Amino acid sequence: MEARRTTLADRNVEVRTDPTRRNPADFQYVKFRIEASAARMTLNRPDHNLLNEFMLRELLDGIAHAGERPDVKLIVLDSACKVFCGGIDVGEYTTDRVFQMLDAFHSVFLGILETAKPVVCVVNGPAIGGGAELAAFGDLVIATPKARFAQPEITLGVFPPLASTILPFLVGPKVALELVLLGEPVTAERALDMGIVNRLVPEAQLEATVNDLCARIAGHSGPVLTMAKKAILGGMGLSLRDGLRNSMNIFLNELYRLEDSQEGLRALSEKRKPNWKNR
Repeated sequence: MEARRTTLADRNVEVRTDPTRRNPADFQYVKFRIEASAARMTLNRPDHNLLNEFMLRELLDGIAHAGERPDVKLIVLDSACKVFCGGIDVGEYTTDRVFQMLDAFHSVFLGILETAKPVVCVVNGPAIGGGAELAAFGDLVIATPKARFAQPEITLGVFPPLASTILPFLVGPKVALELVLLGEPVTAERALDMGIVNRLVPEAQLEATVNDLCARIAGHSGPVLTMAKKAILGGMGLSLRDGLRNSMNIFLNELYRLEDSQEGLRALSEKRKPNWKNR
């Protein structure tokens, strides 16, 4: 790893970078920018944002880059196209490409789960196959009525391995079986009812809603956001007793070592707004 200094507005931010990783400025299919403590990553492979290995590697590198930046508190994933993401490009399913493509595909989802930053997916169009899985793995999902979600893999003689893993946690096994076994699309309204979507807003209010949510999240301590995500996702699949033990271990042995956790308590007792130092 090597250090690189990047100027942001009126301050310098030191970022630890992997020399083998692509520079976000050189991305071809993912637009990457830092905006008000959020890393904005926009899928941009017209017309349907079909995922090939190169695009997946850019997503993975962008998530890793954002995760290492101390000035970034969250990641926003959206689309520059009318389709959020149409899934995997069928041209990648060749004998000499499929293993590399699937490795990149799975690495992106592990990257989303393992990054310290909350990931917000903004869906303003169809999310199909791998695109629906991409949205499902987001920590928060904001959608408009134009969104729809589908796992049509069963109609092609396969099943979606990632959706088959994450959907039971989100919607329960009965609904997950319905979504995977039928392969039929669901509307944004039903996705909201099922818990796949956190907020459903009119398209005209989408940008304002996303900006407001980003500002709210960015207003909190970065390390505390990280530990909250770690406690929630780290408890998935555990018994209630083990999940409680995991959460309390993070709370007592990690959270309380932070300057920000002490600052929050002082601010409460002194009836003032906390002054986060993000450490």
